[in-house]
Amino acid sequence: MWERATTYLFTLGERVVQYLGDPSVTYQLAIIAILFLPAWLVSLRVKPKLEARAREIKGRRGLLRVIVSFLRRTEWLFFALFLSIAYVATSVAGWPGRNHLIYSAMLLSGTWFAINVVSHVIRSRLVAKTFAWVAWLYVATAIFGISDDIVAFLDSTRVGLGGGISLIAILKGILLFGALLWGSFMFGSFAEKRISNIDELTPSLRVLIGKIVRISLIVLAVMIGMSTLNIDLTALTVLSGAVGVGLGFGLQKVVSNFISGIIILLDESIKPGDTITLGETFGWIRELRARFVSVVTRDGREFLIPNEDFITTQVINWSFSDRFVRLDVAFGVSYESDPHEVSALAIEAAASVDRVAASGKPPVCWMTEFGDSSINFLLRFWIDDPQQGLTNVRGKVLLAVWDKFKEHGVNIPFPHREIIVKTPIELHGATAGAERTAAD
Repeated sequence: MWERATTYLFTLGERVVQYLGDPSVTYQLAIIAILFLPAWLVSLRVKPKLEARAREIKGRRGLLRVIVSFLRRTEWLFFALFLSIAYVATSVAGWPGRNHLIYSAMLLSGTWFAINVVSHVIRSRLVAKTFAWVAWLYVATAIFGISDDIVAFLDSTRVGLGGGISLIAILKGILLFGALLWGSFMFGSFAEKRISNIDELTPSLRVLIGKIVRISLIVLAVMIGMSTLNIDLTALTVLSGAVGVGLGFGLQKVVSNFISGIIILLDESIKPGDTITLGETFGWIRELRARFVSVVTRDGREFLIPNEDFITTQVINWSFSDRFVRLDVAFGVSYESDPHEVSALAIEAAASVDRVAASGKPPVCWMTEFGDSSINFLLRFWIDDPQQGLTNVRGKVLLAVWDKFKEHGVNIPFPHREIIVKTPIELHGATAGAERTAAD
């Protein structure tokens, strides 16, 4: 294979040297190189003005993206335009005899401009660059008339896998395989977004169906790509068995988290939007993934917790059956206060807080005990948005109770203790002995 490749490259090099030895080719190369400078200068003058006008487009981000990608390659557009003028002029003048190289450069620059505009519409930079270079190389070989020679060379070179596969078949299979994978990811993301907007499905069922669709598309793309390569899967049975055993040990945790994620989606123990407590982590679930669960805390940190932890450890789901959460606030008042009035004032204060009132469940207040320094009460209220925080709503309720008690003259006593000091009995004999000792 390497000898054949060396011979082909040597023959191709001889043809290139012989081609460049023609004086008309040298003149055409000079014309092409000279015309790129004015194209670049004109682009520098025109591009800022056109981009400023394009930025005025509001509300149509897709159109703006296409226009901006078009304007960022205007030098190639002007270069192709100037080359077309040069091609017409050389054809009319009949100098330098042949102008096919100018024509080819015109096609290549125009093709590069069009491919760059299309590739910039693709969001993935890797996919965009790969598409641009592969498409341009294919067009370049077709323009210079060497595509048939390259295809024949790649088709005659085979790799000894099974019955032998030609390099052209492998190249086509890889390109198709990459295109299928990219298409499966794009369509999978589109399908997930569409499924997530179906209100008739539960949040867990939306995530489960979206993951099944995405995985099915990827598996289908892999199978089509392998069939395109004409790979006999039975010949890989032993190899796949050995690799499977190795992957089984190496990816044990990955598979465990994946299966745990499927179980979580099926039993709907947690779902996006639920407020949960796992260990010392308190937050709300933003997203369920194949390997982990994204939990956002009140301070803005996002924890990526493995799915297995939600199966093997204790999880507090504050909104499993419903979104209502009961909170308790304890306080005490002086014995001079009326317990009935205190209870009514505390309920009124808690009901004045927005999040408590929005829950629709009225708060209650109970006297719990006669304490050492105060009459103790327990105020209970409900909220339906625990993801907005618990400490903050407790603080608001306590401030409302404080304001209400201060308005009605209800005192919250300080803890106090009574200390009784007994006067010691003086012993005259002991006192006299102590005075004599001091005098000595």
